Amino acid sequence: MYSPPVDLSFKDISSVTGALTAVPRSGLRPLKSNSKGKYSSRSFRLNNNNIPDLVGLQFMLGHFLAQPLKLGWLDLSFNKITCIEPVLCELRELRVLYLHGNAIWNLPEVDGLGELPYLHSITLHGNAIENNKNYRNRVISALPHLKNVDYSSVTCAERRMVNAWHQGSKHGGSTKQ
Repeated sequence: MYSPPVDLSFKDISSVTGALTAVPRSGLRPLKSNSKGKYSSRSFRLNNNNIPDLVGLQFMLGHFLAQPLKLGWLDLSFNKITCIEPVLCELRELRVLYLHGNAIWNLPEVDGLGELPYLHSITLHGNAIENNKNYRNRVISALPHLKNVDYSSVTCAERRMVNAWHQGSKHGGSTKQ
């Protein structure tokens, strides 16, 4: 059984490595740790801080988690992150990724997350990329396993429409980003 999320939210952390000295919040269920003091959780909260980038993410996760590569849920919402960094693709077991309320502006960066085979839920609202007219289509097209985008279900009909949109954009249609 896995522990509840390691919660470093609302800690005024200004860099990922700055989290190394933070103490996780305690919740209703206690965090379980091994003999090395690492938590058995598969969920991590770094939301509502002042983190601008993900430099040192793997090192920081390894500091706290017994199995950092088994991370399935990561909340980076409400920080100051400006881009979707490739380090996220190293988290191959990631299923849920919250990036809403940041400063992400380059929509094509979402494409890289297509390498995550189990990613089924993502939030990106509250970022500059949301203002792109093809925002939702592009996200669904780039991430074929998604079931939810911005807390809204991806329907079968929407998936068919996005596939048609994607085919049209590949063949020079006016639906390009």
